[in-house]
Amino acid sequence: MTGSGSQVRIWTAVLVTSIGWGTALVVTRVALAEGLNPLTIAGVTSAIAAAAVLLFMLIDGGSFPIGKIELKIGLVMSILSVTLPFVSRSVALQYASAGFVGLATALVPLATVVVANFVLKDEPLRLATVVGLGIALAGVAVLVLSGDSGIGIEGRPAVAGGLALVGVVSVALGSVYAKRYAGQYSVLGVSGVQFAIGALLASGASVAVHGVPEGPSINGWASLVYIGVIGTFLPIVVFYWLLRHVTVTYATVIGYIVPLVAVIVGVVVLGEQL
Repeated sequence: MTGSGSQVRIWTAVLVTSIGWGTALVVTRVALAEGLNPLTIAGVTSAIAAAAVLLFMLIDGGSFPIGKIELKIGLVMSILSVTLPFVSRSVALQYASAGFVGLATALVPLATVVVANFVLKDEPLRLATVVGLGIALAGVAVLVLSGDSGIGIEGRPAVAGGLALVGVVSVALGSVYAKRYAGQYSVLGVSGVQFAIGALLASGASVAVHGVPEGPSINGWASLVYIGVIGTFLPIVVFYWLLRHVTVTYATVIGYIVPLVAVIVGVVVLGEQL
């Protein structure tokens, strides 16, 4: 896409996705404080996101564009883009601040570029890209090794950093996989499938590990709805749209904005340490 109008839409998509994912980190800490476990959060928010997709489809005319390609990609993305990153992120937030975990997102561009170099023919590694992303890697390493989790002495930055890294690699693999098939699938169709399957996987694991959970508090439900709609449905659908119009390397600039959002909102709303 070219032209000022196209660039405005692209950067609007980048900001919407970054704000959604960045604030979701903070709200996840609120949900954890309400007694919800990471698997339950992942399962319920994925189900809410799936319901949002269904509602959007009904409003859009009642068409349900789900075929073999949507089922195939949705199944893979339910693991790479929903279950693994949601659960690893939620567990990591038990040991560090939203800002700290969000800063690990700065590694997503590096991981994505490396994976894209081997999978996508038109996105080779370039020296300038490697140098720039290497600086981000060094910065995250300094934060992890500093021993400051952002939540005081009860934090465990090394554990949180390792768990966040699992999510980083998973998101990178998912982004490249989605880009590989960009334009061949319905964005809403894939989103609906991945959310629905992700909800089943995470909810099943939650019941197996923790048993049937008690009903969340009002604040707990509010947190789950926010994460499901603003922190999951909206940014992922917009991100898929973005992958249709720019390279996956370009799209991963989001990884540098999410930490900024998470740090600022975490400090203002939760009083996390800067």
